[in-house]
Amino acid sequence: MNTSLQSMNITTGRQAYLDWLRILSILGVLFFHSAMPFVTEWEWHIKNNETSRILMEFNFWLSRFRMPLLFFISGTVSYFLLQRKSGFQFIGLRFRRLLLPLIFGMFVIVPPQVYLERVNQGFTGNYFDFYPSIFSTGPYPNGNMSWHHLWFIAYLFVFDVICAPLFVWLMKGWGKKFTAWFGLIAKAKWIYTMAIPSIILYTALYFRFPETNNLINDWGRIFYWLFFLLAGFICIANPLLMESLQRNRKLSLAMALISFGIITYFRWNNSEPWEIIKDWKFSMWTYLYISLWGLTAWMWMFAAIGYGKQYLNKRHSVLIYINQAVYPFYILHQTIIVIVVFYIVKWQEAVLTKYLFTALVSLFFSIAIYHLLIRPYKLTRFLFGMKPKSKISPDVSRKL
Repeated sequence: MNTSLQSMNITTGRQAYLDWLRILSILGVLFFHSAMPFVTEWEWHIKNNETSRILMEFNFWLSRFRMPLLFFISGTVSYFLLQRKSGFQFIGLRFRRLLLPLIFGMFVIVPPQVYLERVNQGFTGNYFDFYPSIFSTGPYPNGNMSWHHLWFIAYLFVFDVICAPLFVWLMKGWGKKFTAWFGLIAKAKWIYTMAIPSIILYTALYFRFPETNNLINDWGRIFYWLFFLLAGFICIANPLLMESLQRNRKLSLAMALISFGIITYFRWNNSEPWEIIKDWKFSMWTYLYISLWGLTAWMWMFAAIGYGKQYLNKRHSVLIYINQAVYPFYILHQTIIVIVVFYIVKWQEAVLTKYLFTALVSLFFSIAIYHLLIRPYKLTRFLFGMKPKSKISPDVSRKL
Protein backbone atom coordinates (compact mmCIF):
# COMPACT_ATOMS: atom_id res chain seq x y z
CA MET A 1 0.00 0.00 0.00
CA ASN A 2 2.80 2.43 0.79
CA THR A 3 4.29 1.74 -2.62
CA SER A 4 0.95 2.52 -4.25
CA LEU A 5 0.65 5.80 -2.34
CA GLN A 6 4.15 6.79 -3.33
CA SER A 7 3.41 5.97 -6.97
CA MET A 8 0.27 8.08 -6.86
CA ASN A 9 2.24 11.14 -5.89
CA ILE A 10 4.12 11.23 -9.19
CA THR A 11 1.01 12.12 -11.21
CA THR A 12 1.27 15.86 -10.72
CA GLY A 13 1.83 17.07 -14.29
CA ARG A 14 -0.13 16.85 -17.53
CA GLN A 15 0.32 13.74 -19.62
CA ALA A 16 1.04 14.45 -23.30
CA TYR A 17 -0.49 11.20 -24.53
CA LEU A 18 -3.87 12.16 -23.07
CA ASP A 19 -3.72 15.47 -24.95
CA TRP A 20 -2.90 13.68 -28.21
CA LEU A 21 -5.67 11.12 -27.67
CA ARG A 22 -8.15 13.90 -26.97
CA ILE A 23 -7.14 15.68 -30.16
CA LEU A 24 -7.45 12.48 -32.18
CA SER A 25 -10.85 11.76 -30.60
CA ILE A 26 -12.24 15.16 -31.56
CA LEU A 27 -10.83 14.79 -35.06
CA GLY A 28 -12.53 11.40 -35.18
CA VAL A 29 -15.81 13.06 -34.21
CA LEU A 30 -15.46 15.39 -37.21
CA PHE A 31 -14.94 12.48 -39.60
CA PHE A 32 -17.82 10.62 -37.91
CA HIS A 33 -20.28 13.48 -38.30
CA SER A 34 -19.08 14.17 -41.85
CA ALA A 35 -20.06 10.60 -42.73
CA MET A 36 -23.51 10.71 -41.12
CA PRO A 37 -25.32 12.15 -44.18
CA PHE A 38 -24.03 9.22 -46.25
CA VAL A 39 -24.65 6.20 -44.02
CA THR A 40 -27.40 3.61 -43.96
CA GLU A 41 -29.52 2.75 -40.89
CA TRP A 42 -28.96 5.92 -38.82
CA GLU A 43 -31.06 9.05 -39.21
CA TRP A 44 -29.39 12.46 -39.28
CA HIS A 45 -30.31 16.10 -39.84
CA ILE A 46 -29.75 16.12 -43.60
CA LYS A 47 -29.31 12.93 -45.63
CA ASN A 48 -27.86 12.28 -49.04
CA ASN A 49 -30.06 10.24 -51.39
CA GLU A 50 -27.25 7.76 -52.01
CA THR A 51 -25.58 6.18 -49.00
CA SER A 52 -22.46 4.08 -48.40
CA ARG A 53 -22.23 0.82 -46.49
CA ILE A 54 -18.48 1.36 -46.10
CA LEU A 55 -19.01 4.68 -44.35
CA MET A 56 -21.70 3.02 -42.23
CA GLU A 57 -19.24 0.41 -41.04
CA PHE A 58 -16.60 3.06 -40.41
CA ASN A 59 -19.06 5.02 -38.28
CA PHE A 60 -20.27 1.93 -36.46
CA TRP A 61 -16.68 1.15 -35.47
CA LEU A 62 -15.99 4.72 -34.33
CA SER A 63 -19.24 4.85 -32.39
CA ARG A 64 -18.13 1.93 -30.21
CA PHE A 65 -15.47 3.95 -28.40
CA ARG A 66 -15.19 7.62 -29.44
CA MET A 67 -17.44 8.94 -26.64
CA PRO A 68 -16.19 6.48 -23.98
CA LEU A 69 -12.66 7.66 -24.71
CA LEU A 70 -13.68 11.33 -24.46
CA PHE A 71 -15.43 10.76 -21.12
CA PHE A 72 -12.43 8.81 -19.80
CA ILE A 73 -10.06 11.63 -20.77
CA SER A 74 -12.45 14.16 -19.25
CA GLY A 75 -12.18 12.26 -15.98
CA THR A 76 -8.40 12.73 -16.07
CA VAL A 77 -8.93 16.44 -16.72
CA SER A 78 -10.99 16.77 -13.54
CA TYR A 79 -8.13 15.21 -11.58
CA PHE A 80 -5.57 17.66 -12.96
CA LEU A 81 -7.86 20.64 -12.35
CA LEU A 82 -8.44 19.64 -8.73
CA GLN A 83 -4.71 19.57 -8.12
CA ARG A 84 -4.80 23.35 -8.47
CA LYS A 85 -8.38 24.17 -7.49
CA SER A 86 -10.63 23.69 -4.47
CA GLY A 87 -13.95 21.93 -4.91
CA PHE A 88 -15.85 25.24 -5.15
CA GLN A 89 -13.30 26.67 -7.58
CA PHE A 90 -13.59 23.51 -9.69
CA ILE A 91 -17.39 23.85 -9.87
CA GLY A 92 -17.08 27.54 -10.75
CA LEU A 93 -14.63 26.66 -13.49
CA ARG A 94 -17.02 24.07 -14.94
CA PHE A 95 -19.79 26.68 -14.99
CA ARG A 96 -17.54 29.03 -16.97
CA ARG A 97 -15.93 26.52 -19.32
CA LEU A 98 -18.84 24.13 -19.84
CA LEU A 99 -22.23 25.65 -18.98
CA LEU A 100 -21.66 29.10 -20.52
CA PRO A 101 -20.33 27.71 -23.84
CA LEU A 102 -23.25 25.25 -23.84
CA ILE A 103 -25.78 28.08 -23.48
CA PHE A 104 -23.98 30.14 -26.12
CA GLY A 105 -23.89 27.12 -28.40
CA MET A 106 -27.60 26.41 -28.00
CA PHE A 107 -28.58 29.96 -28.93
CA VAL A 108 -25.92 30.80 -31.53
CA ILE A 109 -24.06 27.74 -32.88
CA VAL A 110 -26.78 25.06 -33.06
CA PRO A 111 -29.79 27.02 -34.49
CA PRO A 112 -28.35 27.16 -38.05
CA GLN A 113 -28.27 23.35 -38.01
CA VAL A 114 -31.93 23.15 -37.05
CA TYR A 115 -32.87 25.87 -39.55
CA LEU A 116 -31.25 24.09 -42.50
CA GLU A 117 -32.87 20.83 -41.43
CA ARG A 118 -36.28 22.54 -41.41
CA VAL A 119 -35.58 24.12 -44.81
CA ASN A 120 -34.70 20.66 -46.09
CA GLN A 121 -38.06 19.50 -44.72
CA GLY A 122 -39.99 22.28 -46.48
CA PHE A 123 -39.70 25.45 -44.36
CA THR A 124 -39.70 28.45 -46.71
CA GLY A 125 -38.84 31.40 -44.46
CA ASN A 126 -35.43 32.91 -43.94
CA TYR A 127 -33.23 32.44 -40.86
CA PHE A 128 -34.66 35.52 -39.12
CA ASP A 129 -38.18 34.15 -39.64
CA PHE A 130 -37.08 30.86 -38.13
CA TYR A 131 -35.03 32.00 -35.14
CA PRO A 132 -37.88 33.05 -32.78
CA SER A 133 -39.30 29.54 -33.08
CA ILE A 134 -36.50 28.09 -30.95
CA PHE A 135 -38.13 29.82 -27.98
CA SER A 136 -41.75 28.93 -28.78
CA THR A 137 -41.85 25.43 -30.25
CA GLY A 138 -40.24 23.41 -27.44
CA PRO A 139 -37.40 20.88 -27.51
CA TYR A 140 -36.13 19.12 -30.61
CA PRO A 141 -37.13 17.04 -32.58
CA ASN A 142 -40.74 18.22 -32.33
CA GLY A 143 -39.56 21.76 -31.57
CA ASN A 144 -36.51 23.75 -32.57
CA MET A 145 -34.64 24.16 -29.27
CA SER A 146 -31.70 21.75 -29.11
CA TRP A 147 -28.13 21.22 -28.00
CA HIS A 148 -27.53 18.68 -30.80
CA HIS A 149 -23.87 17.57 -30.69
CA LEU A 150 -23.26 19.68 -27.57
CA TRP A 151 -25.02 17.02 -25.47
CA PHE A 152 -21.54 15.83 -24.46
CA ILE A 153 -20.82 19.20 -22.83
CA ALA A 154 -24.16 19.11 -21.01
CA TYR A 155 -23.54 15.63 -19.64
CA LEU A 156 -19.97 16.45 -18.66
CA PHE A 157 -21.09 19.56 -16.81
CA VAL A 158 -23.71 17.66 -14.81
CA PHE A 159 -21.29 14.81 -14.05
CA ASP A 160 -18.53 17.15 -12.88
CA VAL A 161 -20.81 19.21 -10.64
CA ILE A 162 -22.45 16.17 -9.05
CA CYS A 163 -19.17 14.28 -8.65
CA ALA A 164 -17.13 17.23 -7.38
CA PRO A 165 -17.46 16.21 -3.69
CA LEU A 166 -16.45 12.65 -4.58
CA PHE A 167 -13.48 13.86 -6.60
CA VAL A 168 -12.28 16.08 -3.76
CA TRP A 169 -12.64 13.19 -1.29
CA LEU A 170 -10.67 10.84 -3.56
CA MET A 171 -7.72 13.21 -3.64
CA LYS A 172 -6.94 13.32 0.07
CA GLY A 173 -7.09 11.36 3.31
CA TRP A 174 -9.17 8.21 3.29
CA GLY A 175 -10.28 8.89 -0.26
CA LYS A 176 -6.69 8.80 -1.46
CA LYS A 177 -6.15 5.54 0.41
CA PHE A 178 -9.30 4.18 -1.23
CA THR A 179 -7.91 5.13 -4.65
CA ALA A 180 -4.64 3.44 -3.74
CA TRP A 181 -6.48 0.19 -3.12
CA PHE A 182 -7.31 0.12 -6.84
CA GLY A 183 -3.64 -0.66 -7.31
CA LEU A 184 -4.58 -4.23 -6.44
CA ILE A 185 -6.34 -4.63 -9.79
CA ALA A 186 -3.31 -3.25 -11.62
CA LYS A 187 -1.61 -6.60 -11.14
CA ALA A 188 -1.72 -9.25 -13.86
CA LYS A 189 -4.96 -8.87 -15.88
CA TRP A 190 -7.25 -7.67 -13.10
CA ILE A 191 -7.54 -4.21 -14.67
CA TYR A 192 -10.36 -5.59 -16.84
CA THR A 193 -12.62 -6.05 -13.82
CA MET A 194 -13.02 -2.26 -13.87
CA ALA A 195 -15.30 -2.65 -16.89
CA ILE A 196 -17.65 -5.24 -15.39
CA PRO A 197 -20.11 -2.95 -13.47
CA SER A 198 -20.51 -0.69 -16.50
CA ILE A 199 -21.12 -3.59 -18.90
CA ILE A 200 -23.72 -5.16 -16.59
CA LEU A 201 -25.59 -1.89 -16.14
CA TYR A 202 -25.39 -1.05 -19.85
CA THR A 203 -26.81 -4.47 -20.76
CA ALA A 204 -29.59 -4.33 -18.17
CA LEU A 205 -30.79 -0.85 -19.20
CA TYR A 206 -30.17 -0.98 -22.94
CA PHE A 207 -33.73 -1.75 -24.06
CA ARG A 208 -35.57 -0.14 -21.17
CA PHE A 209 -33.93 3.24 -21.75
CA PRO A 210 -32.95 3.71 -25.43
CA GLU A 211 -30.34 6.38 -26.06
CA THR A 212 -31.79 9.91 -26.30
CA ASN A 213 -28.95 12.30 -25.36
CA ASN A 214 -31.56 14.54 -23.73
CA LEU A 215 -30.35 13.97 -20.13
CA ILE A 216 -33.94 13.50 -18.91
CA ASN A 217 -34.89 10.03 -20.16
CA ASP A 218 -31.44 8.71 -20.91
CA TRP A 219 -30.80 6.65 -17.78
CA GLY A 220 -29.18 3.77 -19.61
CA ARG A 221 -26.49 6.00 -21.12
CA ILE A 222 -26.13 8.42 -18.20
CA PHE A 223 -24.67 5.74 -15.95
CA TYR A 224 -22.76 4.19 -18.85
CA TRP A 225 -20.93 7.46 -19.63
CA LEU A 226 -20.45 8.20 -15.94
CA PHE A 227 -18.49 4.97 -15.41
CA PHE A 228 -15.98 6.03 -18.07
CA LEU A 229 -15.55 9.43 -16.45
CA LEU A 230 -14.97 7.87 -13.03
CA ALA A 231 -12.58 5.32 -14.52
CA GLY A 232 -10.53 8.14 -16.05
CA PHE A 233 -10.31 9.96 -12.73
CA ILE A 234 -9.32 6.86 -10.75
CA CYS A 235 -6.82 5.61 -13.35
CA ILE A 236 -4.93 8.90 -13.54
CA ALA A 237 -5.04 9.24 -9.75
CA ASN A 238 -3.31 5.87 -9.40
CA PRO A 239 -0.51 5.55 -12.00
CA LEU A 240 -0.34 1.80 -11.40
CA LEU A 241 -3.61 1.50 -13.30
CA MET A 242 -2.33 3.49 -16.27
CA GLU A 243 0.82 1.38 -16.25
CA SER A 244 -1.36 -1.73 -16.31
CA LEU A 245 -3.26 -0.44 -19.36
CA GLN A 246 0.05 0.25 -21.07
CA ARG A 247 1.42 -3.17 -20.17
CA ASN A 248 -1.75 -5.00 -21.28
CA ARG A 249 -2.35 -2.95 -24.43
CA LYS A 250 -1.87 -5.91 -26.79
CA LEU A 251 -4.42 -8.01 -24.93
CA SER A 252 -6.83 -5.06 -24.89
CA LEU A 253 -6.49 -4.67 -28.65
CA ALA A 254 -6.95 -8.41 -29.19
CA MET A 255 -10.11 -8.43 -27.09
CA ALA A 256 -11.35 -5.33 -28.90
CA LEU A 257 -10.83 -6.96 -32.30
CA ILE A 258 -12.38 -10.28 -31.27
CA SER A 259 -15.47 -8.73 -29.63
CA PHE A 260 -15.99 -6.32 -32.52
CA GLY A 261 -15.44 -9.14 -35.00
CA ILE A 262 -18.18 -11.23 -33.36
CA ILE A 263 -20.59 -8.28 -33.40
CA THR A 264 -19.77 -7.64 -37.07
CA TYR A 265 -20.33 -11.29 -37.97
CA PHE A 266 -23.83 -11.27 -36.48
CA ARG A 267 -24.67 -7.91 -38.06
CA TRP A 268 -23.48 -8.85 -41.53
CA ASN A 269 -25.29 -12.19 -41.47
CA ASN A 270 -28.59 -10.80 -40.14
CA SER A 271 -28.15 -13.08 -37.13
CA GLU A 272 -28.65 -10.60 -34.32
CA PRO A 273 -31.08 -11.92 -31.68
CA TRP A 274 -33.96 -9.69 -32.78
CA GLU A 275 -33.58 -11.09 -36.30
CA ILE A 276 -33.73 -14.80 -35.46
CA ILE A 277 -35.34 -15.21 -32.00
CA LYS A 278 -39.09 -14.80 -31.68
CA ASP A 279 -39.19 -13.56 -28.07
CA TRP A 280 -35.79 -11.90 -28.28
CA LYS A 281 -36.43 -9.41 -25.48
CA PHE A 282 -36.67 -12.28 -23.03
CA SER A 283 -33.78 -14.31 -24.38
CA MET A 284 -30.48 -14.71 -22.56
CA TRP A 285 -28.69 -14.60 -25.93
CA THR A 286 -29.97 -11.08 -26.56
CA TYR A 287 -28.37 -9.75 -23.40
CA LEU A 288 -25.15 -11.68 -23.96
CA TYR A 289 -24.97 -10.09 -27.38
CA ILE A 290 -25.61 -6.58 -26.03
CA SER A 291 -22.97 -7.14 -23.37
CA LEU A 292 -20.49 -7.52 -26.24
CA TRP A 293 -21.26 -3.94 -27.25
CA GLY A 294 -20.26 -2.71 -23.80
CA LEU A 295 -17.24 -4.99 -23.73
CA THR A 296 -15.89 -3.84 -27.09
CA ALA A 297 -16.24 -0.18 -26.04
CA TRP A 298 -14.11 -0.74 -22.95
CA MET A 299 -11.53 -2.81 -24.81
CA TRP A 300 -11.08 -0.27 -27.62
CA MET A 301 -10.78 2.49 -25.04
CA PHE A 302 -8.28 0.51 -22.94
CA ALA A 303 -6.27 -0.24 -26.08
CA ALA A 304 -6.25 3.45 -27.09
CA ILE A 305 -5.03 4.50 -23.64
CA GLY A 306 -2.43 1.75 -23.51
CA TYR A 307 -0.99 2.41 -26.96
CA GLY A 308 -1.26 6.16 -26.46
CA LYS A 309 0.77 5.98 -23.26
CA GLN A 310 3.34 3.80 -25.01
CA TYR A 311 3.81 5.82 -28.20
CA LEU A 312 2.21 9.29 -27.85
CA ASN A 313 3.65 10.50 -24.56
CA LYS A 314 5.77 13.14 -26.29
CA ARG A 315 5.36 16.87 -26.25
CA HIS A 316 5.64 19.01 -29.36
CA SER A 317 5.48 22.77 -29.81
CA VAL A 318 2.30 22.42 -31.90
CA LEU A 319 0.52 20.55 -29.09
CA ILE A 320 -0.23 23.71 -27.08
CA TYR A 321 -1.87 25.44 -30.06
CA ILE A 322 -3.92 22.41 -31.10
CA ASN A 323 -4.99 21.63 -27.54
CA GLN A 324 -6.34 25.16 -27.11
CA ALA A 325 -8.16 24.91 -30.43
CA VAL A 326 -9.81 21.53 -29.92
CA TYR A 327 -12.67 22.65 -27.64
CA PRO A 328 -13.86 25.57 -29.84
CA PHE A 329 -13.32 23.22 -32.80
CA TYR A 330 -15.68 20.68 -31.24
CA ILE A 331 -18.34 23.33 -30.60
CA LEU A 332 -18.14 24.62 -34.18
CA HIS A 333 -17.60 21.58 -36.34
CA GLN A 334 -21.08 20.09 -36.73
CA THR A 335 -22.71 23.38 -37.69
CA ILE A 336 -20.16 23.80 -40.45
CA ILE A 337 -20.70 20.21 -41.57
CA VAL A 338 -24.48 20.71 -41.79
CA ILE A 339 -24.03 23.91 -43.82
CA VAL A 340 -21.69 22.17 -46.26
CA VAL A 341 -23.90 19.09 -46.53
CA PHE A 342 -27.02 21.18 -47.16
CA TYR A 343 -25.51 22.21 -50.49
CA ILE A 344 -23.50 19.18 -51.59
CA VAL A 345 -26.35 16.66 -51.26
CA LYS A 346 -27.72 18.35 -54.36
CA TRP A 347 -24.56 17.62 -56.35
CA GLN A 348 -24.31 14.74 -58.77
CA GLU A 349 -21.07 13.32 -57.41
CA ALA A 350 -19.95 10.01 -55.94
CA VAL A 351 -20.60 9.48 -52.24
CA LEU A 352 -16.90 9.20 -51.41
CA THR A 353 -16.17 12.48 -53.21
CA LYS A 354 -18.93 14.22 -51.27
CA TYR A 355 -17.73 12.74 -47.99
CA LEU A 356 -14.10 13.77 -48.47
CA PHE A 357 -15.17 17.24 -49.59
CA THR A 358 -17.42 17.61 -46.53
CA ALA A 359 -14.75 16.47 -44.08
CA LEU A 360 -11.89 18.51 -45.53
CA VAL A 361 -13.87 21.72 -46.06
CA SER A 362 -15.40 21.48 -42.59
CA LEU A 363 -11.95 20.88 -41.10
CA PHE A 364 -10.54 23.89 -42.92
CA PHE A 365 -13.32 26.29 -41.94
CA SER A 366 -13.43 25.10 -38.32
CA ILE A 367 -9.71 25.81 -37.96
CA ALA A 368 -9.94 29.11 -39.85
CA ILE A 369 -12.82 30.41 -37.74
CA TYR A 370 -11.00 29.43 -34.58
CA HIS A 371 -7.74 31.08 -35.65
CA LEU A 372 -9.22 34.28 -37.08
CA LEU A 373 -12.35 34.93 -35.04
CA ILE A 374 -12.10 33.07 -31.72
CA ARG A 375 -8.47 32.80 -30.63
CA PRO A 376 -7.52 36.52 -30.89
CA TYR A 377 -10.42 38.07 -28.94
CA LYS A 378 -11.29 38.08 -25.23
CA LEU A 379 -15.06 37.86 -25.76
CA THR A 380 -14.99 34.93 -28.17
CA ARG A 381 -12.42 33.10 -26.05
CA PHE A 382 -14.78 33.51 -23.10
CA LEU A 383 -17.87 32.38 -25.04
CA PHE A 384 -16.06 29.27 -26.30
CA GLY A 385 -14.76 28.31 -22.86
CA MET A 386 -11.11 29.18 -23.40
CA LYS A 387 -8.69 30.59 -20.87
CA PRO A 388 -7.77 34.27 -21.11
CA LYS A 389 -4.51 34.67 -22.98
CA SER A 390 -2.71 35.99 -19.92
CA LYS A 391 -3.39 32.76 -18.02
CA ILE A 392 -2.03 30.35 -20.61
CA SER A 393 1.13 28.62 -19.46
CA PRO A 394 3.52 26.77 -21.78
CA ASP A 395 3.27 23.78 -19.41
CA VAL A 396 -0.48 23.73 -18.96
CA SER A 397 -2.67 23.50 -22.05
CA ARG A 398 -6.43 23.72 -21.84
CA LYS A 399 -8.86 20.85 -21.80
CA LEU A 400 -12.56 20.26 -21.45
